[in-house]
Amino acid sequence: MGLIVMKFGGSSVANAERVRNVASIIIDSYKKGNDVVAVVSAQGDTTDDLIEKAAEINPKASKREMDSLLSAGEQMSSALLAMAIEAEGYPVVSLLGWQAGFKTDNVHGSARIKTVQPERLKNEIGKRNIVIVAGFQGLNSFDDITTLGRGGSDTSAVAIAAALHADRCQIYTDVEGVYTADPRKIGNAKKLAEITYDEMLELATLGAQVLNNRSVEMAKKYNVEVEVLSSLKRVPGTIVKEVAKMEKMLIRGVTKDTDVARISVIGVPNTPGIAFKLFAKLAAKNINVDIILQSVGRNDTKDITFTVAKANGELAVSIIKESFDLADESIICDTSVAKISVVGAGMETHPGTASKMFEALYEKDINIQMISTSEIKISVLIDIEQADKAVAAVHKAFFPED
Repeated sequence: MGLIVMKFGGSSVANAERVRNVASIIIDSYKKGNDVVAVVSAQGDTTDDLIEKAAEINPKASKREMDSLLSAGEQMSSALLAMAIEAEGYPVVSLLGWQAGFKTDNVHGSARIKTVQPERLKNEIGKRNIVIVAGFQGLNSFDDITTLGRGGSDTSAVAIAAALHADRCQIYTDVEGVYTADPRKIGNAKKLAEITYDEMLELATLGAQVLNNRSVEMAKKYNVEVEVLSSLKRVPGTIVKEVAKMEKMLIRGVTKDTDVARISVIGVPNTPGIAFKLFAKLAAKNINVDIILQSVGRNDTKDITFTVAKANGELAVSIIKESFDLADESIICDTSVAKISVVGAGMETHPGTASKMFEALYEKDINIQMISTSEIKISVLIDIEQADKAVAAVHKAFFPED
C-alpha cells in the first residue's frame, strides 16, 4: 500500500469507453489499499479544437484569455473521469489546478510551476477519496488561470508526486513504455525496462514524445521515480530513475525531430562579440538555440548557422535583420530539415558511436548538414524528406534485427 500518482493523456481518455477503462485502472489500484491521485489531460483533440474556436472569434486573442479557454479541456475530462468512478460506487472528487494548490509564474501559455500547496490534496486523501486533478494548469500571482504548455499534464503529475512524496508516479500513454525508437514506425524497436533521468531528458528534448522534457527535469530534481506504461494493456512499463542498469546497451534510443528551422547568417563582421550580440538578442526573446556552426572566416566576415524551433524561425530572422546591417539574401531560414539523434550514457566509454551512425547514413546516401554532440548524445541535421529512412537505418545499425 502506498500513495500513487497517475497521469492519463488525451488519447487515454479520448471517449467514454476509454474514460471507463481509466476509471477501472484507478479503482483497481485503490482497491489494493493505495491512495490515488490521478492527473488528466484534455480528451483527444479538445485543445486543438478550442484553439480553432478561438481563431474563429479572435485570431489575435490575448494569452490570458487563451489560457482561460484552454484550461476548460482538462476541467471537462477530470469531471467526466470522476463521474465514471462515482458510477462504480467509489469516493472521488475532481479538482482544478488552482484547487489542487498549483501556483505558477505569470507567463501565460507556458507558465512554470513555482510551488504546489498540497493541503487540499492531503485533506481529500485523508478522507480516502480518489482525487482527480485537471493537469496543465495553475494560478498566477494575480489569481489568473495559467497553462503550462504542451505536455504540461506530465509536469503537473510529477509536481504532485514531489509535493506529496508519492511512492510512484505513473505516466499512462498509448504505448507500453519507452522504446529505442517509435514502435509505431520501427517494427523491431525494443522496450526499455529502465532508463536514467539524463537519457530520458535527452530523448524527450530531441523529439521522443512519450514524456515532456520539463517533467523529466522536475523528476530528476526531486528524485521522483517515474513509470511510463500503457493505459490499454496491463503490462509492466519503463522505469525512469537516477541510475539504471546499462544492460550492455551502447545507446538507449534513436529520435526524430521535424520541428526544426535552420537559420544561416552569411557575412557578419569577423570581430569579437558578434556571436554574443546575436545570441543575446535571441535569448532576450526566449528563443532557444540548439545546434550552432560558425565558419572560420574570410574577408573579415564569417557565417553563423544555427537551429531553432520552426515556430521561432520568422521571429529569429526579424531580430537578426534589426541587429545587423545585412542584405535580405544574407539571412536564410530553411524549414525543410530534420534532426536525427542517438542517445545513451554507454557512448561515453565506447568510441566509434559517431562513425557507426555516420556510416549508416552514408550507406543510405543521406547527407549530413550539421552535427552536434554531448557526452550522451549525437545529433545530425538532414533533409526532412529522408528523416524516416534515416531513423530506420540508424536504429538498424545499433539494434540489428533478430
